[in-house]
Amino acid sequence: MERRLAAVLAADMAGYSRLMEIDEQGTLARLRTHRIELIDPAIAKNQGNIIKTTGDGMLVEFQSVADAVRCATEIQERMSRRNADVPDERRIQFRIGINLGDIIFEDADIFGDGVNVAARIEQLADIGGFCVSQAVYDQVRDRLDIGFEDLGERSLKNIARPVHVWRALVASPNEGRGETQAKDRERPRTNKPTIAVLPFANMSDDPDQEFFVDGLTEDILTELSRRHELFVISRNSSFVYKGRSVNLREVAQELGAQYLVEGSVRKGGDRLRVTVQLIDSATDAHIWAEKYDRKLDDIFAIQDEVTSAIVATLPGRVEAAQQDRLARKTPSNMEAYECVLAAKVRHHRSAREDNELAQTLIARALELDPDYAHAHAWRGCILGQSWVYGWCDDANATFAEVERELELALSLDDNDADVHRILAAINVNRNDLTHARYHQERALALNPNYDLVVVQQGELLTWLGNPKEGIDWIKRAMILNPHHPERFWSHLGKAHFTARQYSEAIEAFMHMSSTDVLQHAFIAASYGWLGDQTAAAAHMGRIKSLDPDFTIDGFLDTLHFAKEEDTQHLREGLEKGAASEVHK
Repeated sequence: MERRLAAVLAADMAGYSRLMEIDEQGTLARLRTHRIELIDPAIAKNQGNIIKTTGDGMLVEFQSVADAVRCATEIQERMSRRNADVPDERRIQFRIGINLGDIIFEDADIFGDGVNVAARIEQLADIGGFCVSQAVYDQVRDRLDIGFEDLGERSLKNIARPVHVWRALVASPNEGRGETQAKDRERPRTNKPTIAVLPFANMSDDPDQEFFVDGLTEDILTELSRRHELFVISRNSSFVYKGRSVNLREVAQELGAQYLVEGSVRKGGDRLRVTVQLIDSATDAHIWAEKYDRKLDDIFAIQDEVTSAIVATLPGRVEAAQQDRLARKTPSNMEAYECVLAAKVRHHRSAREDNELAQTLIARALELDPDYAHAHAWRGCILGQSWVYGWCDDANATFAEVERELELALSLDDNDADVHRILAAINVNRNDLTHARYHQERALALNPNYDLVVVQQGELLTWLGNPKEGIDWIKRAMILNPHHPERFWSHLGKAHFTARQYSEAIEAFMHMSSTDVLQHAFIAASYGWLGDQTAAAAHMGRIKSLDPDFTIDGFLDTLHFAKEEDTQHLREGLEKGAASEVHK
């Protein structure tokens, strides 16, 4: 048994029993998602230690009072933003109480008066807010930019003495509801493409398969909800139509959905067939349809496989459909999401003129929605591209602006995979591969089916000296997005070269419609190692025409190999090519 002074955070979910009665599985799935994406990362970020969890609450210990208060503030403010588009009766919200006191640690649990006071203070908090004891307030009142309201001394159940309590002034999700309702009538509730997953139909003769069919639908819905670029209609709303013959256009209108996903499941003998289709509600057009035929050896493994396949494919199909819509609109009609989407398209072309247009479009998106975290992340990405390629007048000022955009995006939503993906790329360019790996792994955990995250995993593995595994990741990204940017081929070519697979490297680079100095250098080095002096000399000559000041040492300094042997391998290949160019 151990005693020590610690800050204790007690959290409890409001209306848990009511939500469980209405929709037990949906509530648990949404709570699990909030834990994975928001709550647990916020606790870890602030050095908290989760002591125990119950169905509707948790106890967390912090060694720093300020960390505990920062964590509570972050959780409540970000949950407020997450609930902005959720009906009141379906919101998952918490009350939080924080106390500083002497606590007892025993058998991985905590006890004592310090814990009991935190739990009782939590009950005084508003839904979506938190309260603290006097001891906590005294520690943070002059250290943190958080306001508090004095609630005075309160008598708490089973606590012998009165406790002085303070309420933190955290923005409530209901604040300004009257004003926002007026604004909502003027613009859509969200600037993201809205998608509804209708309950899949059980086409089997066996009614017992109904649970599997509903589980498949719910898994797809839950996984799609992790995609920040989509707004996914809740299970409660879409499952209203289960077992009903409906008009899809009317359903879409009732749900406010631009896109509908519907499907069916048929079991026959030892086989299972799942069909799924994506429908544009405005045109009734079938954007995409697919069939999955599987043996019925392990029905739940099939469920996971089919869910992964659909979730990996759908967002790309939706984005492609949005691009088609965009092409039919004039710029004056663009909403923030559409500006971001158009900016992404220009960014992927990797040309100076397109980068400049992408900057204009992303600036417009932020004019429309200044708190759009995803747009801030992509502004950082687009400016980062101009910094990498030297398309900016002041490299230092541009890089500082990239950092500011990413810090702002993180403060608005640190669970956006793009934020961590871009931070990983920036750290690669700094040759800080340790921090790059951290952000890359975080991005991958947040969105494992995002092609830009997956391809970057392959690129990072190449720099780290594991190119064969990198090749697998890059090829997977190409499968996830059949319409991937051309630079994916460049990443694949670099990985093949680093793996000493020279013919495959050349073949990958040949898929590109235009090649720059970097690609010509890797191609020249590949031909150098293959002993093709004529081809090596031709590509070295092309490099000199593109960059008359090119030197092998200068070029190698722009790369990010962690292993010296990989750098020397490229150097030797280029030297072979340079010798060929001299003697041609």
